[in-house]
Amino acid sequence: MKNIVIGTAGHIDHGKTTLIKALTGRETDTLAEEKRRGISINLGFTYFDLPSNKRVGIVDVPGHEKFIKNMLAGASGIDIVLLVVACDEGVMPQTVEHLDILTFLNVKKGIIVLTKCDTVDDEFLELAKEDIEQKVRGTFLENADIIEVDSISKRGIDNLVNKIDEMSEDLEDNNRDLPARLNIDRVFSVNGFGTVITGTLLEGKISIDDDLVIYPKKLATKIRSVQVHGESVNEAYAGQRTAINISNAKVEEIQRGDVLAAKNSLEESMMLDTKVSLVNHSNKTLKHWDRLRLYHGSREIFCRAVPLNTDTIESGQSGYVQLRLEESIVAKKGDKFVLRTYSPMETIGGGIIIDASPKKHKRFDNELIEILKLKEKGELKDIIEEYLKINLNKYMTIKDTMSYSGESELNIKEAIDKLVLEKKVVIINNIYIHVSKYGKFKEDTIKILSSYHKKYRLRKGMLKEEFRSKLEPKFKIKDIDTLLSYMENEKIIKVDNNVVSLYDFEVVFNDKQKEIKLDIEKKLREDDVLPILSIENICENNHYYSEVLESMIGNSVEKLDDIHVMDKKIYESVKEELVNYLIQNKEITLGEYRDLINSNRKNCMIILENFDRKKVTKREDNKRILF
Repeated sequence: MKNIVIGTAGHIDHGKTTLIKALTGRETDTLAEEKRRGISINLGFTYFDLPSNKRVGIVDVPGHEKFIKNMLAGASGIDIVLLVVACDEGVMPQTVEHLDILTFLNVKKGIIVLTKCDTVDDEFLELAKEDIEQKVRGTFLENADIIEVDSISKRGIDNLVNKIDEMSEDLEDNNRDLPARLNIDRVFSVNGFGTVITGTLLEGKISIDDDLVIYPKKLATKIRSVQVHGESVNEAYAGQRTAINISNAKVEEIQRGDVLAAKNSLEESMMLDTKVSLVNHSNKTLKHWDRLRLYHGSREIFCRAVPLNTDTIESGQSGYVQLRLEESIVAKKGDKFVLRTYSPMETIGGGIIIDASPKKHKRFDNELIEILKLKEKGELKDIIEEYLKINLNKYMTIKDTMSYSGESELNIKEAIDKLVLEKKVVIINNIYIHVSKYGKFKEDTIKILSSYHKKYRLRKGMLKEEFRSKLEPKFKIKDIDTLLSYMENEKIIKVDNNVVSLYDFEVVFNDKQKEIKLDIEKKLREDDVLPILSIENICENNHYYSEVLESMIGNSVEKLDDIHVMDKKIYESVKEELVNYLIQNKEITLGEYRDLINSNRKNCMIILENFDRKKVTKREDNKRILF
């Protein structure tokens, strides 16, 4: 079922609040000052049902120029706008400014509602309609229906409701596949419940007991209850006006403009790369370092403008601009925003976020401009590739990529699959790396292992954990395993048990080393008892013996602990003998094992402790059982 949010827009005293009361039977001006002054100051929220039984949320915004900030907070998430124009006054300054704002926020559907129609004659009514048609020419409302109403007598209200119902059939479904995101436009406390926030759920869904985060303060909170249009529900979906009771956050810790979203789904930034367009009916220009008011979601932030490809953006023109913010923001690529001058406050333009977490740029960089063009219009896979390319030392997950691109998980995975086929991206478990980073891993691997083999010519290779610490300590061992398997398939390296070496590396003994090897093997087999010897006894502080013995460990020699070694074949034999004994007898004591292998107590203790560490056996009291 589609979730529909309607918003009003228009000049002060043109009848927006009265129109909503005629549609819903409810009053949205609730503040004492609003009732006293007869104007809307804050946002008002209510709902009504269409003839098709669809329930519609409705946002009433203030029309006075002093409260444009409040109007902007409510305009985010609107599906259909009712541009309200009083027929006795026609299009006024705030009508035009509201229309500009709605255009920059990418509202695509609307109805022009001509109010107070019972106060003028038919001739004046036609003049008003002609004026409106002229003023909306070139905007998204150019071909919009003009519905004549009188909210007091209810003239035309049924016609308006039917038109809304008809238009609601063509609305695009909101994306529920993205992580939850809600721009907070109100926060208050309810006795017995605690903190409540409201807003339009832009993306995803929110359920009772969800663990979410309030950005930018990163307050961890849990959802206690959810209401949609005054009714308690288990879940709210993208496109619905929602009131949410949260825990672990106080009212004074939250403000309008904060964002409730899934954990790790948003990233704070002090800069935004944007494509800015200026209104064409003003003499305002945008110059380097102009101080502006940025309106994003339900938030206002002061910022400085840095045009990147021109000195000045003129009225009616567009350009790439980096906005340097005075406070941190959480935003996504593709988000829309509005810009107003610092003082006097006037809407001069708006645009779209191309990169929500960029680096600081130099101006007039042709390569940068081409990258921004790609990010603005390129295919998703090209945008993701560029994102990974400029974050080579960060390891991006599906959530990072969704947060950056604003796309669903399904679309991201399809784009990544294309990049993998094109050999532009490598997937290492749950992280994505650009192929150039993978190439750097291969180069570094060859350098690390070449240096190791040169230093330790008789060692089979480097232990995997040591290799991980030298190549990329941020990786978990499972990530290194995946990376090594890629390089092993390319015959760059080989892995034997826990040892990594270059693919073509082999240990080669000279004649002297061969003699030493034979002597060590002889020592490990000549003891009539169980031949367990210390490394010190075998090598006798001889460097050459130490080097050869180390190369034999893991092949013909088994290292039992930090001190003792034994012949590997004998080791495997006594291990098999013990396992067979335990299969039949279930348990064995140290004394019984000493008799079984005809050795001394010390040797038996050394080898049993080795079996315990390798999980062949397990000690219970003074006995061993199979692990």
